[in-house]
Amino acid sequence: MKDFVIIGAAQAGLSMAYFLKQKQKEFLIIDKEKEIGASWLNRWSTLKLFTPAEFNHLPDVPFPAAKGHYPDKYEVASYFKHYAETFQFPIQLNTLAQSIQKKNDYFIIRTNQQDITSKHVIIATGPFHVPYTPKFHNKLSDSIYQVHSNYYKMPDQLQKGPTLVVGGGDSGFQILDEISKHTKETTYFSGDTSIRTLPQEILGKTLWWWFTITGFLSFSKMSWLGKKISQSKQPIIGTDVKSIIKRDSVKAVGYTIDAEENTIKTATKTLTDVKNIIWATGYKPNFEWIEDIELAKDGYPKHHRGISTTEGIYFIGLPWLHTRGSATLGGVKKDAAYLANHIL
Repeated sequence: MKDFVIIGAAQAGLSMAYFLKQKQKEFLIIDKEKEIGASWLNRWSTLKLFTPAEFNHLPDVPFPAAKGHYPDKYEVASYFKHYAETFQFPIQLNTLAQSIQKKNDYFIIRTNQQDITSKHVIIATGPFHVPYTPKFHNKLSDSIYQVHSNYYKMPDQLQKGPTLVVGGGDSGFQILDEISKHTKETTYFSGDTSIRTLPQEILGKTLWWWFTITGFLSFSKMSWLGKKISQSKQPIIGTDVKSIIKRDSVKAVGYTIDAEENTIKTATKTLTDVKNIIWATGYKPNFEWIEDIELAKDGYPKHHRGISTTEGIYFIGLPWLHTRGSATLGGVKKDAAYLANHIL
């Protein structure tokens, strides 16, 4: 019987482990991947954070990079491994949590390895669970190569011919930027081209420096300003959207509406020459494997600052768990500290 089991060994799980170890509590971290940092290593090759190194510190161990440096995915994964080794956290990899059942005053966590019993369970699996693609993607011809941004690695994996990038978030624009630089073929973009963009630096200071001194990352989601921010469309940070859209090889076609075989209907154009589609269309949460928890309409668990309505189950690392900074590398430690103090 464990006192605590943390499910997930990325920034949220590692931050939670730090505070539990400081309190000398017995715990185990489990993760479905084969190595620490795999959730970052599995993303596309040129992925970089849009937060500079000085804003990416986990508790007590600074991110090992110069101030103003924007780390790539390999540096993040290496930092996580170093962090886990520094504190010698008990971690069991290759362990997929398949269900959680409550039995009186403890929980049974069923995994692909064995059943684990624990008095408390902390879910640190993050917000990105099930890659989402619109249903009509199944109607497309097999001759078109389709890949969700979660599995996209580099332009070399694409077929020769025009590519359609669907999705106007940070991932969509970063991938559009990379592909349109790599090939002379037409790269279509499907999404909102009028979205707000923010530079990584303003008046010689990083955007995150301004966010910190203005308190932007600290507004509670229950405050008036926090509600306004959380309900508004998030801007693109550090990517010059306008210059990308203006490239001769890039064609903006509005939202994708439907598809059939080799024909794709968009708001402004019917495409018949697309050979590749990258769906940068986000994710849907999946918490249905946890028995007897309450879910909100958006599929995320009902909670107050990570404290669920099921006694003994807690959540960490969700977007807007408490503030805008809750799901960031450097912001999760505040939620972990609060949750640890509440539990203990």
